[in-house]
Amino acid sequence: MRKHNGMRPQDIPILLKIIALDEKPWQLSGLSASLKISISEISESLNRSKLANLIDYNKKKINRHNLLDFLKFGIRYVFPQQPGSMARGIPTAHSHPSMKSVFISDLNYVWPDSKGTSLGLIIEPFYPKQTEGVLEDETYYKLLSLVDVIRVGKVREVNYAMEELQAIIINESPH
Repeated sequence: MRKHNGMRPQDIPILLKIIALDEKPWQLSGLSASLKISISEISESLNRSKLANLIDYNKKKINRHNLLDFLKFGIRYVFPQQPGSMARGIPTAHSHPSMKSVFISDLNYVWPDSKGTSLGLIIEPFYPKQTEGVLEDETYYKLLSLVDVIRVGKVREVNYAMEELQAIIINESPH
């Protein structure tokens, strides 16, 4: 059996991209092109996720409840985030467009990106080209932003994010 050396940051966006595909068939080359991550890195990531029981043995079907548990109980400890300095970028966490009506805040969070339209505190993306991938897929963008809420949010924000993630990942509507 292969040794598990721990999850890497890009593992989370790869799993979330598969969720965003909503049961559509996918191949490594398609994930690679849409995420701007090499095929070999995606393959290694899926191997780590298989060992962590976040994806099935054939590396095609996400173990959705396990992923949700990991996001709820582990993500903020495994991949902690402290907002950085101000920069221009793409809104994330509670600054995501779909959450602006739910949470009122003078403070914005962004992934740094020269094409971004918002000014806010920097939240480092999980991998260098993450902002390129989110511009092409609204569901994927929302999933990553919800995960950032868990990483930097307060209790009410985190509870909201978990309900939204559950609705998308498990295909159940929030209460």
